[in-house]
Amino acid sequence: MNTDKYVVVDIETTGHSPVKGDRIIQLAIVTIENGTITDTYTKFVNPGRRIPMFIQDLTGISDADVAQAEPFEAYAETVFEKMQDAIFVAHNTNFDLPFLQKELQRSGLPKWQGLTMDTVELSRLLYPTAISYKLQDITADLGISLGNAHRADDDAYATAELFLRAKNDLGLLPYETLALLHKRSFQLKSDLSRLLYEETAKKRGSHHNEMDQFNGVPLKLRKNPANRKRGQYQPKTDWHNRLEEVFPNFERRESQFQMMSAIHETLENANEMVIEASTGMGKTIAYLLPAANHALATGKQVLVSTYTTHLQDQLLWNEAGIVERFIGEPVNIALIKGLGHYIDLTRFTEILYGEDESYDETFTIMQILIWLTKTSTGDLNELNVSSGGQLLLDKIRRSHTRRPGSEEKSYDFYEYALELARNADIIVTNHSYLLYQPQSSHPLLEDVDAVIWDEAHQAVQSAVSQYEKTFVYTQWKYIFGQIGTSEEKQLFTKMKLAAEQTGFASAAEMVKLDVLFIGFTSIFDRISTLLSIEFSEKFKARKHKKNSLLLSEMNLDKNDYTELLRLLNEWIDLAQTILQKAEMINEKSIEEKLTIAEWRYWTQELMVKAVEFSEIFVFPVNDEVSWIEGDLRSLPNSLSLYKRPFEVKSIIDKVTAPIRGDKAIIWLSGTMTVPSNERFIVSQLGVPASVPITKYEPPQDFYQGARVFVIEDMPDIQQVSQIDYIEAVADAVIRTVLVTEGRCFVLFTSQDMLRKTVELIQDTGLLDDYMLFAQGISSGSRMRLLKSFQRFQKSVLFGTNSFWEGVDVPGDALRAVVVVRLPFTSPDEPVFKAKSEMISKEGINPFLHYALPEAVLRLRQGFGRLIRSKEDQGMFIVLDRRIETKSYGQEFLNALPDVGVSKVSLEKMVTDIEHWYNKQ
Repeated sequence: MNTDKYVVVDIETTGHSPVKGDRIIQLAIVTIENGTITDTYTKFVNPGRRIPMFIQDLTGISDADVAQAEPFEAYAETVFEKMQDAIFVAHNTNFDLPFLQKELQRSGLPKWQGLTMDTVELSRLLYPTAISYKLQDITADLGISLGNAHRADDDAYATAELFLRAKNDLGLLPYETLALLHKRSFQLKSDLSRLLYEETAKKRGSHHNEMDQFNGVPLKLRKNPANRKRGQYQPKTDWHNRLEEVFPNFERRESQFQMMSAIHETLENANEMVIEASTGMGKTIAYLLPAANHALATGKQVLVSTYTTHLQDQLLWNEAGIVERFIGEPVNIALIKGLGHYIDLTRFTEILYGEDESYDETFTIMQILIWLTKTSTGDLNELNVSSGGQLLLDKIRRSHTRRPGSEEKSYDFYEYALELARNADIIVTNHSYLLYQPQSSHPLLEDVDAVIWDEAHQAVQSAVSQYEKTFVYTQWKYIFGQIGTSEEKQLFTKMKLAAEQTGFASAAEMVKLDVLFIGFTSIFDRISTLLSIEFSEKFKARKHKKNSLLLSEMNLDKNDYTELLRLLNEWIDLAQTILQKAEMINEKSIEEKLTIAEWRYWTQELMVKAVEFSEIFVFPVNDEVSWIEGDLRSLPNSLSLYKRPFEVKSIIDKVTAPIRGDKAIIWLSGTMTVPSNERFIVSQLGVPASVPITKYEPPQDFYQGARVFVIEDMPDIQQVSQIDYIEAVADAVIRTVLVTEGRCFVLFTSQDMLRKTVELIQDTGLLDDYMLFAQGISSGSRMRLLKSFQRFQKSVLFGTNSFWEGVDVPGDALRAVVVVRLPFTSPDEPVFKAKSEMISKEGINPFLHYALPEAVLRLRQGFGRLIRSKEDQGMFIVLDRRIETKSYGQEFLNALPDVGVSKVSLEKMVTDIEHWYNKQ
């Protein structure tokens, strides 16, 4: 075989199964020899059957395109000949090669034999931070041209260029990294070990001067933090002229300039301010520019906190350049996240020099080795790994249970992030990290002169999550399975053998550990069984299989829980004692070192679980709520218990109270108020009543492209069965999708209703030409579903709670948002139920003062998905008739922008939309 010859193959087909009659409709082969593309071969193929409409939409290949082409048998020998004496390359060899093999065999040719290299596997390895490894995405990231995605000729050529680019980039890695990669490459699914061997051989004996090293692992060299400027800058407050000078095409928005001036004054006077800034007025720039101005003019830091780490990253990368151009000189902006986001290098190298247990673990280790030569942050969120890889990432996160030694500190990414933050003009963090500051050994607020809470309404949820405690049955059982007993060949057995060989623990100590472990795991099983039995009894008459219940409604035998905790803590104490003695032994084999490191990790995991168990079951607190969830079909495996605080004002106060009056505090959100209760959110945040809420509206014509429809002939959700309502919803969604040609969000409040609606729509076959993406049904994260939705013209996304806010789909990618039910929290939801009971005891109506404002805010956020710029156009369609039939319905309508509401039948809405589109 010529190792310098590669054939890059792509095929388009009528489906996934040649055995069931699917056939090739286009094939392309690109030949690479000695690092250069030397030949291309492409043919349409007559499949002898109709091409499904979905495939025509995806590929752009119609029945007419292949009508005059030959069947595959006519090209088979040429294809087979081109594949000889070459390495087979494809973007997903697991699809292209088996399909091609079946077609070759059907044509009377032998099975092709040879090495394969998969550019999906190669891309995942070499570009571990890419968002997506679909061909059009990864080539776009790398600047490789791809004419028409899902056309074999363009796909094959782009794959060939991707392969050559990756091969080149592989050769740029340090020798030490290549050697560590090659050692593990024999477990890969395609024959990439050949590439790694060749590149390692070329680099042998070379050294990368631009790399640092930690325990033999190359790391990207770091820049020393730039020192903060100390009041050497003249502030620029002529916002209008400066922005128009720097950005010639800047869109002038008076409300944005007013907000900048108000924030500037608040920063100067160390006051407190609450701002509601509507979508479309440039909120982020409106606070970042005054913040940078203030920081550079005074030499004091400004801290900006936002809800998610994703929004943090957006702030840093999307807006930092604009700030610097406005200021006219460099601005030090540092991003810092919670400790668990950063890699623990010692823990990683301990695992690196051990033996891997699975393909996912091997592959993730290889991804990390390459990532460490490129990352400046050490933030594990940068990595795109498999679900199995996530288990490894969880093992190598920095934690409060292990502090780095003095030598390790100079390499530690979290310590480096702290150093950057101390020298920054603006610190960007997230609400969870900011709320942790009162407990931190490295408090950030000491040198900060102002705190800006962006997406401030989400600080409430962040505080709840920060103090949430969980008990998840499967997590406990997984830890037990990792440790094991003397009867099982797991970690305990390895630790016992290491103790016998090195003498760090006596036989009596190991026996005691084993007895304690068996004791508390037996009680754990008994507790889980009893919980399952009682939980099943409570809901045996219910149709729903997934249920939840306040823990106070369960009969718990505290003796069992107390005894489990006693035995568990005794085991932890003895396990730590043994660990300390083991770590003092100097002479240890690599295997023993790894065993001890694993012991340390799983002991720490059990310590965390013990604290949570204690707070949920043994020492409950009155101002917190605990509940149990489970699926009756899979108990006890589905058992989960949660504990959350009722009120979070005191948690947020720990951050704000010490600085209030001395430093500026600015609260910002696009949805800070509801019409009937302006201070619904700010009162939960602990903002003094004396601080007013200032509102900034978008330009007058911002919502000119929006229309709101209320569908009058939908059945009343409270008067019909769930299945009748779902049938009406399915019909409304189908008709909306057909008239808008897709590009719709359908928002639910219940995963069960979402699933049943999607299944009913699929059963009708009326939307078979559309891509349907459903949260909780389609695989992938929220962001991945969103990206998939945007990729297809004819697509529909069905979402629940997390899609009501924080999702941007600009332009024509989103034409309609369909609201299936008004977004009230279910009255049976445990936290809602407990909080409502507490509010009632105070003589306050929980519906008017809690349930309704929450739902109104959520509807506002849902509307915010539709119009993100004044060029956007779209329909906001409410199917729940309660918005017009109930007295509280006007609350929801008043909360929406003033765009006019059309109360019409479904038929009339469809006609109106058709007419509206025809005018565009």
